[in-house]
Amino acid sequence: MKKLVTSIALIAAMAGFVSSASAAEEGHDLAAAVEHAAAASHYPILKPHNLGWTFAGPFGKYDKAQLQRGLKIYKEVCSACHSMKLVPFRTLEELGYSEEQVKAFAAEYEVQDGPNGDGEMFTRKAVPSDYFPSPFPNDEAAAAANGGAAPPDMSLLAKARGVERGFPTFVFDIFTQYQEGGPDYIYSLLTGYQEPPEGVTVAEGTYFNPYFAGAAALAMAPPIADDQVTYDDGTPQTLDQYAQDISAFLMWAAEPHLEERKRTGFMVMVFLAIFTALVYLTKKSVYANKEH
Repeated sequence: MKKLVTSIALIAAMAGFVSSASAAEEGHDLAAAVEHAAAASHYPILKPHNLGWTFAGPFGKYDKAQLQRGLKIYKEVCSACHSMKLVPFRTLEELGYSEEQVKAFAAEYEVQDGPNGDGEMFTRKAVPSDYFPSPFPNDEAAAAANGGAAPPDMSLLAKARGVERGFPTFVFDIFTQYQEGGPDYIYSLLTGYQEPPEGVTVAEGTYFNPYFAGAAALAMAPPIADDQVTYDDGTPQTLDQYAQDISAFLMWAAEPHLEERKRTGFMVMVFLAIFTALVYLTKKSVYANKEH
């Protein structure tokens, strides 16, 4: 048992050392990566930043104030292009809003319904049981309005996006319970726009971003900047803060039952530990007077 504890502590220490070394070398990696961006054969050019999310780890929880700010960013910025059609308005009560506030929020949107008695479709104000509507009537219209590529739906974006961390990092993830690849990637992408380095040419209408997993540049222009969204709680209105808030909100949208899952998992682990101890003690009692 002592050897097992020692081994786990050693692995944790190694994980911390690797993390510190990565942070120290980040500046050098950036310069080297952008220098060879033109010849890059795989993307992203730079690995996403690892942030200290409140929902990280086996006992992590969502910061409701942060989620509310993220919802505000989605409504005022992201919803102009991105849908979130798998998220119903009623789930916003989990962010700390009252039933009446959710009804009022949903009523700000219009959804298509029908057919009516005449067999025609019609629009009406949304209710809590409705889902966030798409800004476009269909995928073809979305693609036509965005240079031929429809913006991805954001419902599961934080779980669908992520970058392979490779060896040996994924080994440490077993012990740290790392599951924040999506938010880390979204944050890095939003804050990673920059001018292409010397010698790197990007196609017209695209924007250089070394954190983009598809290529060296993407068609989406920098979607948000400092002081673009007004916060009512005094939180700094910076790009860095905006990126953190929307990334956390999208994680909640993709996994709204994360806290419940972690609580259940913890109780299961406690039960298994107690059950294992009881089985061991029972075995010792049964075979205590047996000759071996």
